[in-house]
Amino acid sequence: MLLFVFWSLWILDVATASITVYGQIPMGVTSALSATATVAAAYNTTVLNPPEVPDPGPATSFTLSIPSANTSVTKLSIPIKGTFYGFSVEMSVITQLFGKNSSYVQVPLLNLLANIQERAGAVHVRIGGNTQEYAYYVPTLDEGRAISKEKADTQNPTETPAVIYTMDLFYLLSNISSFVNVKWYIGKFELFSIRVPFNDTSDFRLQIVEYSEAVLGDNLLGVQVGKSLIYIHSHRNSSYNPQAYADEFGELIAALAADSNVPVKNNLIGPSVSGTWTPEMVWDTGFISEYTTNLGALSVEHYPTDNCFPIYGIGSYHDPQTEFSDFLNHTSGIALCEPYLNSTAIAQAAGKPFLMFETNSASCGGFPGISDSFGGALWALDYGLQMAYSNFSGAMLHVGGQNVFYNPFTAPPTNVSKYYEWTVGAVYYSALISAEVFGKTNTSQIVDLLGNDANIYTPQYAVYENGALARVALFNYITDPSGASDYTATITVSGGNAPASVQVKYFLSDSVSTKTNITWAGQTLGTIHEVDGRFKGTLDVVTIACNTGANTCLVPVPAPAFALVFLAAAPDITTATFSTSTYTNAAGTATVPASVLATSNGMLGMDETLWSTSAGSTENAAHGQLSVDFGLVFRVVAVLLVLLSGH
Repeated sequence: MLLFVFWSLWILDVATASITVYGQIPMGVTSALSATATVAAAYNTTVLNPPEVPDPGPATSFTLSIPSANTSVTKLSIPIKGTFYGFSVEMSVITQLFGKNSSYVQVPLLNLLANIQERAGAVHVRIGGNTQEYAYYVPTLDEGRAISKEKADTQNPTETPAVIYTMDLFYLLSNISSFVNVKWYIGKFELFSIRVPFNDTSDFRLQIVEYSEAVLGDNLLGVQVGKSLIYIHSHRNSSYNPQAYADEFGELIAALAADSNVPVKNNLIGPSVSGTWTPEMVWDTGFISEYTTNLGALSVEHYPTDNCFPIYGIGSYHDPQTEFSDFLNHTSGIALCEPYLNSTAIAQAAGKPFLMFETNSASCGGFPGISDSFGGALWALDYGLQMAYSNFSGAMLHVGGQNVFYNPFTAPPTNVSKYYEWTVGAVYYSALISAEVFGKTNTSQIVDLLGNDANIYTPQYAVYENGALARVALFNYITDPSGASDYTATITVSGGNAPASVQVKYFLSDSVSTKTNITWAGQTLGTIHEVDGRFKGTLDVVTIACNTGANTCLVPVPAPAFALVFLAAAPDITTATFSTSTYTNAAGTATVPASVLATSNGMLGMDETLWSTSAGSTENAAHGQLSVDFGLVFRVVAVLLVLLSGH
């Protein structure tokens, strides 16, 4: 009998070691564990009511006459890369999302980035945020960690702690780039943006520039050194003005010029204004002409609104239900881009890319029921396409910790990472689909068609690739289960011929309010705690026959939905993925060969506390847990029993 127990336990241990445990709750786990994983904003279940069907509603049948060549388009964007939408990751949550150090890389992250790489050719990621403002280098940290944190800054309303980093941070980023073609921006954020720690002009602490250039090499896109309204957080006084900023920027350039460990001198990014300063206030100082040889790009940061009052008591309360309708029409993206049209023109004249270096649905973490909804994803996609049409060269969707609503992706808290997988926010699909809209050629140009009498609920765009009409993007913001608000867009090709057929990928859900049952071309990544970065379900690309004699293609668009129409065959997408059956402790862990790196499911450390310091995410996200290797316990007990039995 004892031998039977021994072998049973041994078999159980071996079996446990060989299976993927993400999303599987073992016997004996209580509901209390589930509760600990769902209280954070990233797992919020608030579902709002969709707006009423507009009355009168838009026409449900209309024609889009689109020129076959870009030479016949009167207003067309600059060439846009498939990497247009990237991610801005708060520095304090790097070890949650990226990995504990360069030896432990988060596999679900690799899969999520690989999805976009396959469509865009690469992925652009910026690390920074409030937590980089006082970041500084140390040779080593306990437990081999790449970053840690100091006591919070009490002068900052969000009590942002400083990040302490080691050289291994840059090896971690470099190792990620060795798996997936990720290009990096090193930067910081929020209403006062200091990108290279800009807080001490007597000591610029240039290690972060030196090491990122040395380790990342060509994978480093640029270093953000902008600022805006630092005095709000008592880092500058209220007399600090754009000219003072421009002068300080010059001091930094001089320091970099004198540093032989910084070989690249022309990849600085600024000014990243985001408060009451306008970009023009900085341009008027002669900033661009004075520092043009050092500037790799010009940048701003902007959120359409804020949700700071519930957490910090700052500003006014915004009711998410009331705010929801403001995100569900084409006017939103147009209004957000309009203040920057002059600056994008100035950037073009100067030969500089113009970047929206940080954005999302609302500062201080976004809104429950908006930021994480299908409607929020439609808004982010439309906003991204409108920025591209307005001649932005790229935009970064911000990523915080457990306590924000707008995350494109969130790692599970460490204490439940053996049982729960990652969570993907709806706006991740916005970035993914944007990559398909623009593709890999880096020649795509986009135009806002303003069809259907420029109705705000049914916007459309055309995309030209290598000068020829390649794709048409169609939105329907209305939620109407009756089907009465579904529409059919008739596409005609002026100056050319309609193809024999088109292929259509649909971005679908039941309502703009939903957080689940969201699909892109029939596939989904999963819902809360069930995402490993790989798509689930069967790919569904709809082929629609066209009438070549009438030169028309009729494309139906449900309410709500987004449809991407390919005038040629949609490209095949075969994304390389990575194993996801590992987690931080050694019990039952499948490993990847050393040559491919070991993997981890979260950060156990950071002084045993994981914090996010993006506005709206300062709550304690997860505590380090003592890990017990139950497989080892079973084996030891079984062996002892066998020995005691005399067998």
